[in-house]
Amino acid sequence: MRLVIPAEEADSVKLTVLPSGVRILTKSQPEVRSATIGFWVAVGSRDEAPGGYGSTHFLEHLLFKGTKTRSAWDIAAAFDAVGGEFNASTSKESTCYYARVLGADAPMAIATLADMVTSSVLDPLDFENERAVILEELAMNQDDPVDVAHEAFAGAVYGSHPLGRPIAGRSADIKAVERDQVWDHYQRFYTPSRLIVTVTGAFAAGAVVEGVAEALDLGGWSAASRGTEPAKGRRPTSPAVALPVQGTAQAVGKPTEQAQVLIGCAGLTATDQRRHALSVVATVLGGGMSSRLFQEVREKRGLAYSTYCFASSHSDAGSFGLYAGCSPAASSEVERLLDAEFERLAADGISAEELARAQGQLRGSTLLSLEDPYSAMNRLGRAELLMGELPTVDQMVARINAVTREDVQELAADLAGRARSRVVVGP
Repeated sequence: MRLVIPAEEADSVKLTVLPSGVRILTKSQPEVRSATIGFWVAVGSRDEAPGGYGSTHFLEHLLFKGTKTRSAWDIAAAFDAVGGEFNASTSKESTCYYARVLGADAPMAIATLADMVTSSVLDPLDFENERAVILEELAMNQDDPVDVAHEAFAGAVYGSHPLGRPIAGRSADIKAVERDQVWDHYQRFYTPSRLIVTVTGAFAAGAVVEGVAEALDLGGWSAASRGTEPAKGRRPTSPAVALPVQGTAQAVGKPTEQAQVLIGCAGLTATDQRRHALSVVATVLGGGMSSRLFQEVREKRGLAYSTYCFASSHSDAGSFGLYAGCSPAASSEVERLLDAEFERLAADGISAEELARAQGQLRGSTLLSLEDPYSAMNRLGRAELLMGELPTVDQMVARINAVTREDVQELAADLAGRARSRVVVGP
């Protein structure tokens, strides 16, 4: 189903579908001088086949290493020469290659990113060099106990489902994967029907569409050469996620000064109508210095420096959790407090003052983020890839304002009644 652009944003937001199936979403922001460009591919770590775990993140690295017409040096120098920023990110359900440049340099950024997406060569020598780089990245992540805790928590909530695997793969996966497996992954998933291009900021709209079409044609992604299969948003290729019937507990030994404590459960999907109430739940519990966790764990008892609540949502699943980093000797007490605050919210709900404060915090953070072209670019990408709608600013604010105290308590009770998983990382 085609994404509908709200009438209120029809002057600034445009959707163009190329004959090949590639979708281009642009949002003009004449008040800024920069342009942010994102090339989104509807493939994530959950789509990987056995024996090829880590391939999606591996590709994220390799696409910067050179194409048929550009070397890695050419790609890096092109952005450095204009003071631009460029990078990529891999998630469990998508991959995004993005750049931020002055509006006048948007054609260069579009041409370069399109060349990377369509025409990377995955040179065998570069492949082996990047294998070593990724292994160093994984080692760095293993030295961060917070990263270790969150990876373990995802595994605890999703179990053996592909969503429970680390996005970048494990060291054993990266050591074992072959160049041909990553190449096959590239050929299978990097297709026009899976590509969404989002451009926000200062740019010439017509030049953007023409530039994308021309660059993709040069890369062999014309309708004639690549076919016109139906556009794909985020349709899971792995099995549906079943809610766990029993929580799990995991202790990960690390010679650290702190213990990382996480408790939580299965959450909501990205399109669940209760997601705005979930934002309020997360904000009240652990979304700022006035939140319950911050006040109870840090301010009143001094048991942690960092404590917060988090939620992640995917097309067919989600997770919800509470975190604190504390002295190993205090980990049991902190875990008890996290449980107690979660259950107190479920049992007693929130006050009118807490609801108003959380709604104000969410309204402010939402509106402020939309002034940033990078956040605006992400909004367009997620709308087409995952959400299936592009709500206006007024609609987003109205949905936040519509959340009631009853909505919050009902959802908190639902979440608190689900199988609860626990992770502690520390000595």
